[in-house]
Amino acid sequence: MESTRRCGILLHPTSLPGPYGSGDFGPDAYYFADWLASARQSCWQMLPLCDIGTGNSPYMSPSAFAGNIFLIGLDALCNAGWLKKEELVPDNAFQRYRVHYPAAIAFRMSRLKLAADRFFGTTETTTHHTFELFCERSAFWLDTYALFRTLSDSYGATWQQWPEAFARKNPAALAGFAEKHAGDIRFWKFCQWCFDEQWQALRTYAHSKGIDIIGDIPIFVSLNSADVWAHPELFDLDSSGYPRTVAGVPPDRFSDSGQHWGNPLYDWEQHARTGYDWWRKRMEHSMTLYDYVRLDHFRGFQAYWAIPAESGLPSDGKWIAGPGNAFFDTLKQAFGALRFIAEDLGVITPEVEALRKKYALPGMRILQFAFDRNPGNPYLPYNYDRDTVVYTGTHDNDTIRGWWNNLPEKERDFVRRYLSIDGNWIHWDLIRAAWSSTAALAMTPFQNILGLDSSGRMNRPGEKNGSWEWRFDWPQVESWHASYLAEMTEIYGRTYSGR
Repeated sequence: MESTRRCGILLHPTSLPGPYGSGDFGPDAYYFADWLASARQSCWQMLPLCDIGTGNSPYMSPSAFAGNIFLIGLDALCNAGWLKKEELVPDNAFQRYRVHYPAAIAFRMSRLKLAADRFFGTTETTTHHTFELFCERSAFWLDTYALFRTLSDSYGATWQQWPEAFARKNPAALAGFAEKHAGDIRFWKFCQWCFDEQWQALRTYAHSKGIDIIGDIPIFVSLNSADVWAHPELFDLDSSGYPRTVAGVPPDRFSDSGQHWGNPLYDWEQHARTGYDWWRKRMEHSMTLYDYVRLDHFRGFQAYWAIPAESGLPSDGKWIAGPGNAFFDTLKQAFGALRFIAEDLGVITPEVEALRKKYALPGMRILQFAFDRNPGNPYLPYNYDRDTVVYTGTHDNDTIRGWWNNLPEKERDFVRRYLSIDGNWIHWDLIRAAWSSTAALAMTPFQNILGLDSSGRMNRPGEKNGSWEWRFDWPQVESWHASYLAEMTEIYGRTYSGR
């Protein structure tokens, strides 16, 4: 990545416009790829595309492999003959600038079930053969995922509270359940097939426009996931399937009190004994979806913060050594060059930095963290190394305008003097600072192109409700946005025609 200067936009597909309650892989995703190309951008970064979990978060997914089925474009299912146009009348509860998850999920789920019924009711052999091939090549995770989702629908709660035969995966009990619920299991597989078909078509279209896709792999998975249910031995669990320790972080720039994520932690010794087989398959799967991957919470591979499960306080945690070199040596042997961006934010030690550099992984720099009047601040542009990805802010930060509106006056004054600006156009000023830096890749969330205040924020770390909902609409995008960004991209040598 550091061989040439590039730039791009961070926008999750749920934030796209569209008539069905949330963004998806439909026409607006293709329009956005066209917009990126017109603005001379060569990277489209998004949040994890996996199924959403608690709080609608893509970082608490019920599967590390399955895609978010609510990203499936319904118009394409209509074009395939599996839905009727009159069945796609938008719900009145849908909002233009927010994802109203209850309404959107109910609408989309009912249409997906209609589409599945009609698909399996046809005798068209070509598409059925394509579906079967997908199921065969994805069997490692798909069979377990579809069974897990069907069991969840039947018994609710978490898998630890299911009847013991299912919680403990009794083969005879599971076989009987699968036979009885074959249609439901087939539905979940159909949804994953639709997701994969539509995503690969969109990714191919982006490639045709010279755009690479940057994905995101959460380091941890949800306790109530197909992965933990299927492979409890890979996690630090007690005999009942509940975690002994959970994930989080001590106080950092995102939270003064630290964060308690609640994800189960890995039993890294057991992973090592398997040659990191589960992780290798997870990475292999990710490389079929993305061109580059932001490796979430990179420092957790060197050392992770373990909070006792019975405690709700991040401060009760302690650092425990992660898999380190052995893990990345395994991945390097399996995949050669590692196309990762290391999310090296938070408490970063020399050991974490050494691990990142050993495997030539570009790190992240956040401009919103730069202006504390400390000349040694690593987020100040003059302190960047070449192997860096600079962000004006991430999905966990406020928008630039929201950040500016809440910045203490002393720090505002330093920003004005550092950038030689008056602050009236702060969102473009910070984008310019990122684009003009020495970092190999410069990125900004799309909210900043639109100049939005805190109403455009995507996530508020530590808050359980209200995140992951932001959407834009095309009337907010003015004609000069693309041309101005394209000019800035050309001026600072970030145009790219390598694809």
